[in-house]
Amino acid sequence: MAKIFQVSARAGMTRVVEPIARALLRAGVTPNAVTVAGTVGVLVGALGFGARGHLVAGALIVTLFALTDLLDGTMARMSGGSTRFGAFLDSSMDRVADSAVFGAVAYWLATQGNYSGVAAALVCLAAGSLVSYVKARAEGLGMTCNVGIAERTERLLIVGVGGILTGVGVDPALEIALWLLAAVSIFTVGQRMTHVYRQAQQLQPEGQA
Repeated sequence: MAKIFQVSARAGMTRVVEPIARALLRAGVTPNAVTVAGTVGVLVGALGFGARGHLVAGALIVTLFALTDLLDGTMARMSGGSTRFGAFLDSSMDRVADSAVFGAVAYWLATQGNYSGVAAALVCLAAGSLVSYVKARAEGLGMTCNVGIAERTERLLIVGVGGILTGVGVDPALEIALWLLAAVSIFTVGQRMTHVYRQAQQLQPEGQA
């Protein structure tokens, strides 16, 4: 099934960031430095703005710095490919950033007395972590897991749009976005587990249960 944020759109974004990537590499900036800087930016947007109720500013800052996922990946490719530590750092920083985003959203919703929204944010946090874990575990076992309608980019876009709409006065938008995101994240977990199960069955030696 196609991802929400289509491959063609990702390719278009990559072409936009390539000149920036080249300039940073010429300046001696490493992909790992960009990864860390992007995470710090997301933390500032989420905790410094979103958690205090500045939803539009927070969402825009988080979206801007989340795009460093494309930038550091492009830089790594241009410089000869990602290192093992670079891949590890990128995945780890993604989990830190995601925790900050959904933690900040849950905190702000709690201050507004919106406990249904808090529950949705916590489901998104747990399901989003599971989406990533299932893929990492499958790849660690020698299988592939590049399926699912909602990867990290899609998840951040959905919560970002909800935050911006709520920030400009469409009050229920963030909660609706969170429940939508919770649903597609859980569905993505199911997609990935089914995909891995089918691979495991094909790889299983004949005669074994």
